[in-house]
Amino acid sequence: MKRSDIPSLDDLRAFEVVARLGSVRAAAIELNLTHGAVSRRVSKLAGDIGLELLEPHGRGLRLTADGEKLAQATTRALAVVSTTLDELRSAASAQPVLVSCERSLAMRWLIPRLAEFQDRYPDVDLHLAVGGGAFDFTRDRVTLAIRRLDFAIDSRCAITTLAREEMGPVMQAGMVERFWAGDYVALASKTRPDAWDNWERANPGAPKPRATRHMDHHFLMAEAAAAGLGVAMCPRIIALDDIRNQRLVAPMGFTPDGSEYGLIQSALKPETPHASLFKTWLRTQVT
Repeated sequence: MKRSDIPSLDDLRAFEVVARLGSVRAAAIELNLTHGAVSRRVSKLAGDIGLELLEPHGRGLRLTADGEKLAQATTRALAVVSTTLDELRSAASAQPVLVSCERSLAMRWLIPRLAEFQDRYPDVDLHLAVGGGAFDFTRDRVTLAIRRLDFAIDSRCAITTLAREEMGPVMQAGMVERFWAGDYVALASKTRPDAWDNWERANPGAPKPRATRHMDHHFLMAEAAAAGLGVAMCPRIIALDDIRNQRLVAPMGFTPDGSEYGLIQSALKPETPHASLFKTWLRTQVT
């Protein structure tokens, strides 16, 4: 049989429900259709294949011999499709979710929150990798990537904005007086060497440092500030927990620098249920 000889699947489905429930009215309720729509689909199916499928029986209808055979075959076929779809959905849900995140953001913000996600969704097989800038979904086997959106992003990617970037000087509470006096060492990250200059242009009245030291990453710089080695020009999201715990203070607050953090995913691949869970949870963590 050619595919063109197979009748409409909508008509077959309507017939299968009528045959299973023994009532056009009950089938209409299950299919969320009108009584007339179900009747038309069953009549059309019978006309397309040239067979009588239902016959009057008392005040209702019953299957003909041909209708009985077709109903059994249709039920088996739809059951196979339903089982296959369940297997496919289950396999998709079971796929590991690999999240790539910038190093400092992973260490200072994401990792401290992941225990809550795993407690809430213990069936999600979540993996974390660190990296910054551009990446390749296929080569790096990445499901989702958390990045500061400061580089060109492929048009085949979908982006969910998480938070705007805000920068400000953070320090030990005991360093505040020296900060206002300009008697402090500025701590900078090599990954963003112009952060102090940009912030000073936005805050021209701020006290200037007597010296500047550069460190490889923001998480090292923030730890150095917490240890009293100087004043760090730090993203708010990275200093957030230490400020709440009073390890660090931000006497001048934070200034938006015009950039944002975003969650990046491929627009070419369907989002798995577990990836969707992580994405939804992540958006609740941004404050």
